[in-house]
Amino acid sequence: MLRKKNHSQNSKGLQEIYSGHLQKMLPEFSFWQVAEDIPQNLAWTLMFLSIAVPFLLWWAITSTGLISPLFLPSLGQVLGAFQRLLATGDLQTDTTFSLFRVSVGFLLVAVVSVPLGLLMGAFASIRALLEPIIGIVRYMPAPAFIPLLILYFGVEETSKIMLIFIGNVFFNILMVMDAVKFVPKELLDTTYTLGANKRQILLQVIFPFILPTVINACRVNMAGAWNLVIVSELVAATEGLGRRISVAQRFLKTDEIFASLIVIGLIGLVFDLLFQLLLRISCKWAVD
Repeated sequence: MLRKKNHSQNSKGLQEIYSGHLQKMLPEFSFWQVAEDIPQNLAWTLMFLSIAVPFLLWWAITSTGLISPLFLPSLGQVLGAFQRLLATGDLQTDTTFSLFRVSVGFLLVAVVSVPLGLLMGAFASIRALLEPIIGIVRYMPAPAFIPLLILYFGVEETSKIMLIFIGNVFFNILMVMDAVKFVPKELLDTTYTLGANKRQILLQVIFPFILPTVINACRVNMAGAWNLVIVSELVAATEGLGRRISVAQRFLKTDEIFASLIVIGLIGLVFDLLFQLLLRISCKWAVD
């Protein structure tokens, strides 16, 4: 009896040791683990599915013929529209104009919002002076400024760039300002103790600390810039992807509308990847 008991205990011990080694070799993984990374191959698979599944559903729905192409063109029709717009050069021209407006407008947003948000976050006096008016203006819908912008600047590029600026700058300012609040007070006190002045603290301590948040804020608000440039081009423009969508709607060319929307989405994806690359290059310490 004692021998059987010892044998049972030894077997149980071996099983526990084996299970422990197995868990070390094959770490436990759950699809719903909180704040944990997933295997890289699974990540790539999920990202592929997020794009492939909607297109497969689109193909399946249009293949049934239950929905008129006027409302939902097939993938083949959209690809045909894409090729047609490329052949005429209209797509390249419209994309160039929209890219120019977004790039210039958002560059102005960054140039104004980052320093101003930094100052508002660092100095309570500047925050008290500017936060109320910014809080009021940011709730005003940017498209509501279009009539005034056309009145002030005409229908040329300036009005569209200013719409992007007005629609994004205040949100960016507040996001940068909030990032400054998370700089540890102990870090600032230590820097003062070492003899740093206010300028050095702003540029060499606070700004590097909030840089990852600033880049992510710009990454998020870039989508808003694209929304506004399309709205401005729908209202008053002779070139641009928004204008292309407006003309296609007028002549019931739904395939061109879908083609333009896909181009906008792809450009947005490229911008998103560029911001992620900028984050990895300039803030390796934060990414790692």
